[in-house]
Amino acid sequence: MSADQASPGGRPARVDTGIAKLIDHTLLRPDATRDEILRLCREAKQYLFAAVCVNPYWVSLAANELSGTPVKVSSVIGFPFGATTAESKVTEAVAALRVGAQEIDMVMNIGALRSGDYDTVKLDVQAVVEQSHQAGAIVKVILETSLLDDRQKAVACALARMAGADFVKTSTGFGPSGANAADVSLMRKVVGPEIGVKAAGGIRNLESLRKMTAAGATRVGSSASVKIVEAAAG
Repeated sequence: MSADQASPGGRPARVDTGIAKLIDHTLLRPDATRDEILRLCREAKQYLFAAVCVNPYWVSLAANELSGTPVKVSSVIGFPFGATTAESKVTEAVAALRVGAQEIDMVMNIGALRSGDYDTVKLDVQAVVEQSHQAGAIVKVILETSLLDDRQKAVACALARMAGADFVKTSTGFGPSGANAADVSLMRKVVGPEIGVKAAGGIRNLESLRKMTAAGATRVGSSASVKIVEAAAG
């Protein structure tokens, strides 16, 4: 499906809305400026991406810019290492939700998982899920798959599902490597059809996006979103 949208310069832009609605338009660089966040939001409105994904400091600005549009605002929590306490993650999530976050992308406790402390991992996710769901927001749990073996990835997915997460997500984009189709396929097999799988990290073109969706991804995070949807529109 495609639709015509007005570009910032007033020129019509052909948009493949089916592709656009799969994408979280992402800007998580620590040096991102206010002007760059505003541009991210303008592009999200133009192309009708599923969401913008920003650091907590920028949630209020993004929520204001996207008010009245179908584009959601997602904030990252415990980012990028996941090594803060559950209490810290809950506090961070509540603060983001209060100023307009509608989706939460939290990093799981990777060290606890690799140590076999599965109760800690589950309770960490569950605490954020409970607060987010009370606010009507969804939660995506970032595994950082490049730091895990396949068994650990499977366990992480199972724990996230048991904790009530709405999505499992491959990567922060700041780890040793990003998403790959094999990991997405494994994650989909573990969680089944009930929850979403988000592929993120290194997805910079339409071919990569299609590989991820073919493997089972229902959402994709990318900073090359405009390039992808323009390629899809031909």
